[in-house]
Amino acid sequence: MSTEPLPETLPTPTPETQVAKPDAAPKPAVHTTGFSAAPKPGTPRPGSKPIPEKWQRGEKPPQDNAKNPQNAVRDFDSYKPNKRDLDKDIEAELNAAMSAMAELPALDSPENPAEKAVGGRKKGRVLSIHGKDVFLDVPGGRSQGVLAIQEFEGAYPKIGDEVEFMIERYDSANGLLVLTLGGAVQAVTDWSGISLGMIVEARVTDVNKNKTGLMVEVNGIKAFMPISQADLYRVEQPEQFIGQKLKCVVIEVDIHDRNLIVSRRALLERERKMKEEEFWSKLEEGQVRKGIVKTIKAFGAFVDLGGADGLIPISELSWTRVGTAEEVVKVGQEVEVKIARLDREARKIGLSLRAMQGNPWDDFARDHRPGVRIEGKVTRIADFGAFVELAPGIEGLIHISELTTGRVRKVSDAVSEGQMVTVQIVNIDTDQRRIGLSLKAIAAEAEQAADDSETKEEADDREEAAALMATRKPSLNLRGGVGGTPFKFERQ
Repeated sequence: MSTEPLPETLPTPTPETQVAKPDAAPKPAVHTTGFSAAPKPGTPRPGSKPIPEKWQRGEKPPQDNAKNPQNAVRDFDSYKPNKRDLDKDIEAELNAAMSAMAELPALDSPENPAEKAVGGRKKGRVLSIHGKDVFLDVPGGRSQGVLAIQEFEGAYPKIGDEVEFMIERYDSANGLLVLTLGGAVQAVTDWSGISLGMIVEARVTDVNKNKTGLMVEVNGIKAFMPISQADLYRVEQPEQFIGQKLKCVVIEVDIHDRNLIVSRRALLERERKMKEEEFWSKLEEGQVRKGIVKTIKAFGAFVDLGGADGLIPISELSWTRVGTAEEVVKVGQEVEVKIARLDREARKIGLSLRAMQGNPWDDFARDHRPGVRIEGKVTRIADFGAFVELAPGIEGLIHISELTTGRVRKVSDAVSEGQMVTVQIVNIDTDQRRIGLSLKAIAAEAEQAADDSETKEEADDREEAAALMATRKPSLNLRGGVGGTPFKFERQ
């Protein structure tokens, strides 16, 4: 610690601070002889100035403080350290010492500090089995791990088997790592053996009257499971669990009131979180996965894929037009979907259900070409045209300019919803899933055919009339004039 140093010399007493002493008895006079002798210690040498009596008693002569300011006499109280500064100095030195100690490994820890990390999943081989304890070789250090044999739930391991486990804690007394399989059932004998957070096996015996929970037993101990804690999803029929044995976690226990509440959902969520990182590491676009419909919204349906939830937009539910997601899927339904989009940073997954049904646009484009006429049903009318369903999941658009050969003010003046029409394919774009249709082309062709037919009919009539005139014989009895009176021409 840093404190201000004390002065090298004590303050010189001043006449005011000196304590009066009684007069000393007069010393006897010193008689000298004529022989020269070495002066006694403390006596002046021959020819030097006499030394004052107070200096002979061992007191130091006053120093010239004007020439040496560092030797100036100061009050001793000014050298007392400030208490706050002293506390700060002590705290700083203590923190420095503790930080240095933190860098050193703990005395009761294994050589590799990472082995003490709780929750880290590792794989090790079974070294030996003693009673109810299974000893494993933990990789990465010299410490061994111990695992309760009851966590294997009957499928007991053998020496040399590879086991995947989690590190729960470090037992410094025995120098062993306490391991767990993560989700294994623990044995319960009575109320004293039940603790918060332990995993137990509960047998469902009944459903309560209000159907708000399940009545269960844990090794003969009655317990309760709220219906919201029975599964990750909403349970519509709680009776389906009666007679089943479910792995649960204790979420509330009161030994005095004999109250025990367990949750299966908490255990499922815990296991799901453990699998989440492994799930994302193996997930890729284009993969086909199975999942369960978790919730349905106006914009689509969420599907639980086992490690995370994905969204099926309403446009990806079916190739046909869908009004609501309930028309295609239901909550709790198992579906097979394709990973359409993947955002690892935002942890978002886009799914497609219709991709598993095959693309009808490819089949339609293979069987139909522009210029082909096909019959369809008008499904919708918009301000800019009418949509016609040509095949399941395939719709085309008749633009307002392609409805008739004349001017159209309103689409409904030309066609109506539900009407069956024969249209001509103008163009097909499979990438954008667009088909252009036309009624105008068919109408114009019909009008042109009618005009051509009329023109031909008129030409045929003229040819027929000309042919008749060419084959007609002239009449010899024809005479000019009016009536039967002969015409006479008179010169005037």
